[in-house]
Amino acid sequence: MLLSRWVDAAAAAAGPDAARVREALVPILIRFRINLRTTQPARQAGGAPRASKRRAVSAGIDRIADAFLAIDLDTGRIADANPAAGALLGTTRDKLLDADVTQFLAESDRDTWWTQLDGVSESPEPRRFLSNLVDCAGEGMAIDASVTRFAKRRQTLALVVVRPTDRR
Repeated sequence: MLLSRWVDAAAAAAGPDAARVREALVPILIRFRINLRTTQPARQAGGAPRASKRRAVSAGIDRIADAFLAIDLDTGRIADANPAAGALLGTTRDKLLDADVTQFLAESDRDTWWTQLDGVSESPEPRRFLSNLVDCAGEGMAIDASVTRFAKRRQTLALVVVRPTDRR
């Protein structure tokens, strides 16, 4: 929101060249938002690492810069996430847990997500695709996602690693 206001102010100051200034600032703004969402302080804001029997694995996932989501393939709910996912989506990891993943999917890309998630549920082969997500403030972002299946006794998860891109 603040960044959008900054672009508006720069465009207003440019007078008749407002459209050119706004167009020139959009790629810079996209890159800045990506960097802002993936910084160390943003990841730390998500809370302390979880304690568990597999502490080393979960602590490692909590510390990676890429956003990580574990999506329950039966319900479409987020079973686990790291702080970077919370920072990317404009919330905390704890608020992501048990949330319906569709609230973060761009309307135009929901079919793509379900196709990819269905595919990974039927095959152990990892998948990679380009898509868009929407954060809690309604801001869209282009992403590169990789998905791998993880089957537990009573639950099958899609392990999704998301990296923001600057493509449009």
